[in-house]
Amino acid sequence: MAIAQFPVAVLDCPDPRVLAEFYGALLDWTVEVDDDGSWAEIKADYGQMFCFQRVEEYAAPQWPGQERPQQFHLDVNVDDLDEAEKAVVELGATKHETQPGTTFRVFLDPAGHPFCLCVS
Repeated sequence: MAIAQFPVAVLDCPDPRVLAEFYGALLDWTVEVDDDGSWAEIKADYGQMFCFQRVEEYAAPQWPGQERPQQFHLDVNVDDLDEAEKAVVELGATKHETQPGTTFRVFLDPAGHPFCLCVS
């Protein structure tokens, strides 16, 4: 029997609302933000969720360098890389200058976390 259930990834960031709105729009999930703005969540209809917490003096990870390691990143599957790239850039993502593959593209979310759009 499991000790715990429903693991949730929590991303540190300078502004939880901004990051929750970015990923909420990317995944078409519901966004909820605490009254003081220090915590936000996005939730899928089927229960999966990600959370975002405010960290004072937040420093974005450095990628591909390791001065400030990324620690983890999100991969999301898409049908069309070009269409998905346009959409995430419009949401506030930045395409990273380093693109090490052809079946995925690396972007930085509004707080600087790397994430990849991958051909599904």
